[in-house]
Amino acid sequence: MQTDLFQTVAGTSVTAVTADEMRDVDRVAIEAVGLTLPRMMEHAGRSLAAEALAMSDETDREIVVLAGGGGNGGGGLVCARNLLNRGIPTTVVLDREPSKLDGVPGEQLDILREMDATVRTDEPPAASLVVDAILGYGLSGAPHGRTGELIEWIDSVDVPILSLDVPSGIDATSGDRPGAAVDPARTLTLALPKTGLADLSGDLLLADLSIPAVVYERLDIPSESPFGQKFTVELTAGR
Repeated sequence: MQTDLFQTVAGTSVTAVTADEMRDVDRVAIEAVGLTLPRMMEHAGRSLAAEALAMSDETDREIVVLAGGGGNGGGGLVCARNLLNRGIPTTVVLDREPSKLDGVPGEQLDILREMDATVRTDEPPAASLVVDAILGYGLSGAPHGRTGELIEWIDSVDVPILSLDVPSGIDATSGDRPGAAVDPARTLTLALPKTGLADLSGDLLLADLSIPAVVYERLDIPSESPFGQKFTVELTAGR
């Protein structure tokens, strides 16, 4: 972890963590404290939808959400539901067949099916904004197969890109790009910033997942809440 890598625009330092440290945060939050994955996924997806609305043109909103099979993908599906609930034309494109999406992300997909949402696995349609929720901090090696193809498609379009937690293809700990990687206009990272995000060229925002301070205390992670009365704050690299 690094305690002085990021700060809010108001000057509050925010501790950055590695991918392994973030896994520990999730584990303690869920297994020891009882903050369930669906709760955190709902927070992530709603905050992501709010950023998508803020980034898109009110007169020309055609949003595509690209979702993977993990927690990031689940957050993307929650985002799509919130956008659809507000009448925003939104298409979901998965990086795998729907039958291979299980667990909590699979439950989120089931909700979208009940809504008759458009869910595809083929070439993404044209859009005014693309939401990247394919990979999160669990990246291991270069993206390949359909995942790699979708990342390359993102790199080919000339519209704003919004990434969830970590831009797909970027190592959350080191910032390395072992293969194709997304260069978003804005990244909404979750709970704590990741050490590999220091050199991003786009905007970096931090979303509150309502993780109690006791989780960070148990892991000896220095963390004074930067949120105050807000649920999302803007970060800058503090080094």
